Amino acid sequence: MKQIILLISAILVYTQSANSQNPHTTIPQGFDEIRGNISHGKIDTISYFSKTVGTERKALVYTPPSFSKDKKYPVLYLLHGIGGDENEWLNGGKIQIILDNLYSDSKIEPMIVVMPNGRAMKDDRATGNVFDSMKVQAFANFEKDLLTSLIPFIKKNYPVKKGREHRAIAGLSMGGGQSLNFGLGNPDQFAWVGGFSSAPNTKPPEELVPLPEKTKKQLRLLWISCGGNDGLLPFSQRTHDYLKENNVPHIYYVIPGGNHDFEVWKESLYLFLQLIFKPVDSSVYSVYMSGV
Repeated sequence: MKQIILLISAILVYTQSANSQNPHTTIPQGFDEIRGNISHGKIDTISYFSKTVGTERKALVYTPPSFSKDKKYPVLYLLHGIGGDENEWLNGGKIQIILDNLYSDSKIEPMIVVMPNGRAMKDDRATGNVFDSMKVQAFANFEKDLLTSLIPFIKKNYPVKKGREHRAIAGLSMGGGQSLNFGLGNPDQFAWVGGFSSAPNTKPPEELVPLPEKTKKQLRLLWISCGGNDGLLPFSQRTHDYLKENNVPHIYYVIPGGNHDFEVWKESLYLFLQLIFKPVDSSVYSVYMSGV
């Protein structure tokens, strides 16, 4: 009897320990709620000329509470979904609140976050039929706009660190697909890549990572997350399966019961922000992938 009690106790301790290590169970309540008496970052609207589109385009830029022009910062390019624009993360994702709280808790590295309009066309508003073929193609065209116009503009006008090691890209849904396509497709530009609930615009994994051994050496972090109840989960799953088969280190984070919404995207962003622009410890990856 005593042995049975000890065995049950051991199982309970193990279960509690495993659950406590699962990031989903430890997301703090209020991580996306405004706090009093903390420092706040600043969000500016910038305008840059797009060589690709041939017109001025807008983006939002978040600078951290400690921002100083005398320092240099890494940059995260954060992309929106098919029905959004440069304001989607601000309005729906409460990004400025999440960032401010993380800085207050000393959980992230100081960084600049750029939120562009990922629909590279002259009328880039999220109006009418957002699934129109021309608008969908504009999301693919944004790759050129990002690389040839926006990134150079940020380099010129903000104190940023140079080099791929100091540049990240991530996004939700359509922007998640863009992030995987652009980030993995341009390893000379991005060392940190995150796709949250990536949409069907995501290229097949064989195209994303045609040379697994080379990708292993170039990437600092590859993050893939999705809600467990999201109908788009298969697009993330197939990428994970391919990466796992080819032994490419990555995090595959499935949120139990999660749907295709900002609850999933905010949690994904909250965790992703804490991992980028820091020394990488791949031994912790299994914690995020528990239950997968």
